[in-house]
Amino acid sequence: MAAGSHEVTQLLLAWSEGNQTALAQLAPLVERELHRLAQGYLSNERRGHSLQATELVNEAYVRLIDWKTVRWQNRAHFVGVAAQLMRRILVDHARRRHFQKRVGHCLQVSLAKAENIAEERSVDVIALDDALNSLAQFDERKSRIVELRFFGGLSEVEIAGALKISLRTVQREWNLAHAWLYRELSKEANDDA
Repeated sequence: MAAGSHEVTQLLLAWSEGNQTALAQLAPLVERELHRLAQGYLSNERRGHSLQATELVNEAYVRLIDWKTVRWQNRAHFVGVAAQLMRRILVDHARRRHFQKRVGHCLQVSLAKAENIAEERSVDVIALDDALNSLAQFDERKSRIVELRFFGGLSEVEIAGALKISLRTVQREWNLAHAWLYRELSKEANDDA
């Protein structure tokens, strides 16, 4: 966000307490942050992805605005929630697209190779989500660290602050989670082959 993290935190807290003026000041800052997150997500997707950054931002914003009862702790907390919502939106979109392709509701006219790449990327988002959900079943903190770093774009320092753990713990947990996810996703890719 262009504004300082402290300013954003103060605006989030004021909004949580019902201050509509704070929401008006926060909206443009939030929109920029959500666009940054959306562009990061979509940069990993195939070209011509049917979900555009603006649509992803709008959907996330609509869902976030309904969180009136949340007591926002700080910017990192907000970004973490936004990242989680965007992840859900993208995974739901990928699952719908994958389902439609499997049952033949979508007719795509393209080169076979391009179609395979698009299908693989859609499945990759689903596979990553499934792997993160599996990781969360036995280690919620590692899963949250991956989500905040990969999907939220937070730095290790910001993650440490958001989760109230040491920087060294974040680094260690990230390395373990990264290795575990790599193994899981590689295993799944080999099973599919």
